[in-house]
Amino acid sequence: MEKIPMTVAGYNRLQEELRHLKTVERPAVIKAIAEAREHGDLSENAEYHAARERQSFIEGRVLELEDRISRAEVIDVAKLSGSAIKFGATVTVADEDTDEESVFQIVGQDESNIKNGFLSITSPLARALIGKTVGDNVEVATPGGSKSYAVVAVTYR
Repeated sequence: MEKIPMTVAGYNRLQEELRHLKTVERPAVIKAIAEAREHGDLSENAEYHAARERQSFIEGRVLELEDRISRAEVIDVAKLSGSAIKFGATVTVADEDTDEESVFQIVGQDESNIKNGFLSITSPLARALIGKTVGDNVEVATPGGSKSYAVVAVTYR
């Protein structure tokens, strides 16, 4: 069973989503199915079919979350340090063509959100950055061609 690295915040978000699905969404959809059954003929009852479809989605998501939580390898970034880039690092990189700087935190796949500065550990850029230190250069293959970045800063917070 392969472990899934994630930060404490990412783990807590998954736990909260699972709790919400089990305590709010699941009971609501069960009630909706019961109400739709009362309307009679189930074969032509759109409300019933929609509620059953929603129930199927919720149950699938619950199973997916339980699997991810059971395989989670929670890493407390606040306890990490060092100069080399590893999971949880907040990295400042400069595009060598434009000198434009970007700041990313390397996080688990479920936590990634590039618009908010969270870069998935499985992304090509994160994989290229792992093990590098300030002053190192990395070459990353992108759909638009190869890009070069210089590591400007590495912090753990």
